Amino acid sequence: MTLIMVLLVLGAVLIFLETFLPGLVTGIVGFLCWVAAVILAYRNYGLQTGNLVLGGVLVGLVIGVLCWLKFFPESRIARLFISRSTVGELGVSKPDLVNCTGVTITQLRPSGTAFINGKRTDVVTEGALIEQGASIRVVAVEGMRVVVREL
Repeated sequence: MTLIMVLLVLGAVLIFLETFLPGLVTGIVGFLCWVAAVILAYRNYGLQTGNLVLGGVLVGLVIGVLCWLKFFPESRIARLFISRSTVGELGVSKPDLVNCTGVTITQLRPSGTAFINGKRTDVVTEGALIEQGASIRVVAVEGMRVVVREL
């Protein structure tokens, strides 16, 4: 019975270590330790003890997974593995440009470059062609898109 207990504990430790060690090797070895413990329990102690060990492994596995899912993501160790950055946010929105004026650097047909608030900015017209050197006003900012109109 000592060998079965050692295999069960060793399997649990190896499966826990799989969280930190890459490659899936420790997880597979830990799972094989559990399988060996169940097989030894059936072979050496009979059907009743084998069923108890198998049931204990399954219940322990479910409880372990639920505890891991509840407590691991908020732990200090998990912060090393979990990215907290937002997905899809580029941080390039320029809402402060609305109603600002500037001068086109290139011809806008309908996109091009303009000088707005002392900075070179890629802009798009509302649809009409705007010549180079024309005065413009920003009418909307839609994400990265700066929409302008000729004054």
